[in-house]
Amino acid sequence: MAEALGFHYLDSGALYRLVALAAVQKGVGFDNEAALADLAGQLDVRFIGGRLILSGHNVTDDIRSEICGMGASRVGAMPGVRQALLARQRAFRAAPGLVAEGRDMATVVFPGATLKVFLTASAEIRAERRYKQLKEKGIDANIRALLSELRERDQRDSDRSVAPLQKAADARELDSTGLGIEEIVRQVLDWYRQKVAGSQTL
Repeated sequence: MAEALGFHYLDSGALYRLVALAAVQKGVGFDNEAALADLAGQLDVRFIGGRLILSGHNVTDDIRSEICGMGASRVGAMPGVRQALLARQRAFRAAPGLVAEGRDMATVVFPGATLKVFLTASAEIRAERRYKQLKEKGIDANIRALLSELRERDQRDSDRSVAPLQKAADARELDSTGLGIEEIVRQVLDWYRQKVAGSQTL
């Protein structure tokens, strides 16, 4: 999407995974909200050509580990961590535009976004996609464990008191269960162009 439109890109989930990775590296427990919020506020992170650079090191693959995924969901439920990352996420918004991906992008971080898309898929399909991603990177994975962890994360993110996982009232919903990436991108691009064209006629 971002490439097709020439926009900037933000993977907000990567920021929470970076907090989890930094916590592991520094020996900070996933239950220490104050220390985690401090880490979140001091992350030296850059997005360069699809790579994530943390304190000068390429951690693009490191943050995709299961411990970082689990840790991201846990630290993401903490108000202190979310507040520490909020301004940083909003700072990614710049001309000519931004494509932002994340569970609270449309409801909390960018509530005034031109187009909001609530992208869904069955838990089984998402676990299968994740399994293939890990195998392609040479990482051992168990699809049943992935499915269980995914469902637990969904429940935890939906139940958290701050920025819970939910569909924005004005979001378009897209079930990607039976769709390929090209079909998903094409549909969202169509919606965006329709939205822009409509606003220009007002």
